[in-house]
Amino acid sequence: MPSALDTPQGAAELAESLLPPLGNRWLHTQAVAARAREAAVAVSEVDRDLLVAAAWLHDIGYAPELRDTGFHPLDGARYIESLGAPARLVRLVAHHSGAVYEAEQRGLSAELAVYEREDSPVLDALIFADMTTGPAGQSFDFDTRIDEILVRYEPGTEVHNAISKARPYLQGAVERTHDRMAHQPR
Repeated sequence: MPSALDTPQGAAELAESLLPPLGNRWLHTQAVAARAREAAVAVSEVDRDLLVAAAWLHDIGYAPELRDTGFHPLDGARYIESLGAPARLVRLVAHHSGAVYEAEQRGLSAELAVYEREDSPVLDALIFADMTTGPAGQSFDFDTRIDEILVRYEPGTEVHNAISKARPYLQGAVERTHDRMAHQPR
């Protein structure tokens, strides 16, 4: 059975059904989806809707009713998988923004490994959209966004440690997306 979750509209509707009570998280999600639409020129035309859908759903695992492990990429991926979302969308949500680094910090590497990570322009563009958008939807450059996360999460916490280790990986994804965007005809 086909799923509407891999369309921007279907993903936006699901996100809007769960995230608005979370305030800034909802503002962030809307802005990440807008940023993903801007970055869509960096991916093949057939992947553009998937990218924007993944942006709408990347933080859905923060919804309190979906909380299982407390690790939002995994909780979100499991939830949309249970709704019949396409496997590729599930994997993008599971692995957005260097999730593998935080999974390691949380002792959830085996659980996350169930979802194979793709190294692709789509994952890069999803990381770009998330890592250039602040917690309340502000437009940030990469370094400002990373610094903001490192200030918001105290040293020694899982997120602080993971982002510190993931920084080169995340920066590479952002740079590759910038490069792909710059080399696209307008």
